[in-house]
Amino acid sequence: MEYSSEDALDNLDKAILRILQTEGRISNVDLAGRVNLSPSAAHGRIKRLEQRGFIQSYAGLLNREKLGYDMLCFINVTLQLHQSENVDNFKTIIQAMPEVLECHHVTGEYDYLLKVAIRNRKDLQRFVVDCLTPVPGLAHIHTSLVLSEVKYTTALPVNEDGAE
Repeated sequence: MEYSSEDALDNLDKAILRILQTEGRISNVDLAGRVNLSPSAAHGRIKRLEQRGFIQSYAGLLNREKLGYDMLCFINVTLQLHQSENVDNFKTIIQAMPEVLECHHVTGEYDYLLKVAIRNRKDLQRFVVDCLTPVPGLAHIHTSLVLSEVKYTTALPVNEDGAE
């Protein structure tokens, strides 16, 4: 994706984005007060940020442990063949797996990095043996269990200094 001057954000846009990242349920009136705009001007800016694609969506972030997903793991996957049909098939299958929170095509020793939420050791075994291993074209699977999350955020660093 190419960056153009039309995509430039001013400091008010950046302030709005910083607030919305961490306080997604803030009222328009409160947001407007925090950035020193009228509610209608703040609403207009939010709509423009949405239309320009800076705001992709709004979501509630759930506590996975309270929902019974006590284990988080990262699974590295290598494909046997990198033909487009095999890659597309792999992507389609992975996208349908609800345990997979994220899937990234990466450089290095492995082809893909999966972030997976599971309930316990038996659930991990079920996922790896029954769901992942049967995927056609997999050459290697390497699983790492998360012992603790040192940092977790969804907020991007939106700078005030003019740098994007």
